Amino acid sequence: MELISSKENKRIKYLKKLSSSSSFRREEGVFAAEGLRLCGDALKSGVAVTAAYFSESFCDRNTDFVREASAVAGEAFLLRDSLFAAVADTKTPQGVLFVIKRLDKSFDFDKIKDNGKVLALETVQDPVNLGTILRTAEALGVGAVVLTRDCCDVYSPKAARGSMGAVFRLPFTLTDDLPSFIRRFNHIGASYAAVLDRDAVSLDDCAFDAVSLAVVGNEGNGLTRETIAACSRKLYIPMRGRAESLNVSAAAGIILWEMTR
Repeated sequence: MELISSKENKRIKYLKKLSSSSSFRREEGVFAAEGLRLCGDALKSGVAVTAAYFSESFCDRNTDFVREASAVAGEAFLLRDSLFAAVADTKTPQGVLFVIKRLDKSFDFDKIKDNGKVLALETVQDPVNLGTILRTAEALGVGAVVLTRDCCDVYSPKAARGSMGAVFRLPFTLTDDLPSFIRRFNHIGASYAAVLDRDAVSLDDCAFDAVSLAVVGNEGNGLTRETIAACSRKLYIPMRGRAESLNVSAAAGIILWEMTR
């Protein structure tokens, strides 16, 4: 295992750019996952780890994990604790970081009939919200998640951590044209736009089809008119308190619970 002790090392600069730039992650075809829980999930999920980085203190405390990770990673590196803290995205880093190949998957309409619940996200901007949504979708057994390309990066450090490993296991795909995607989906099932309109069907009264697509939108603006028009039905979440709307991750969770139960 090679020891890196200088901030000027090219790999240190690479890790910093990988954590901070979504365009660089796309160009390189990899992303960074940090922390014992998330990196452990990566190992269990069998994703391709191109490089593993450990702090000295982490190695002292987690010899078995280091041995296992080093055996499957393309490369392994040891960092001084202070240097690891400089490249970490977290305030209190645990001392382990993986560089992992991107996991984008194409959407197979034929296979969705085997697990017919799909979630679509339009222009969701907060990586914490996105991570929470992915975690909830996996927990409730959603078949796949579709994201518009202008959503925040699913591979950002905050989104990956917030997903609690769901990013490694949950099938998802990106689309440049969500309305067209929805219209294609309508040939095999029903699509539901989450809106605030009172002419929509209350979630209490919504009977989801066996093959269903629920669509939630941007934190501030909701869904675009084109996306709403493409959906076969509209639904709203009845709220009995004084709040005008819900956080997008909370709204998605409530809808997914009803759709998958």
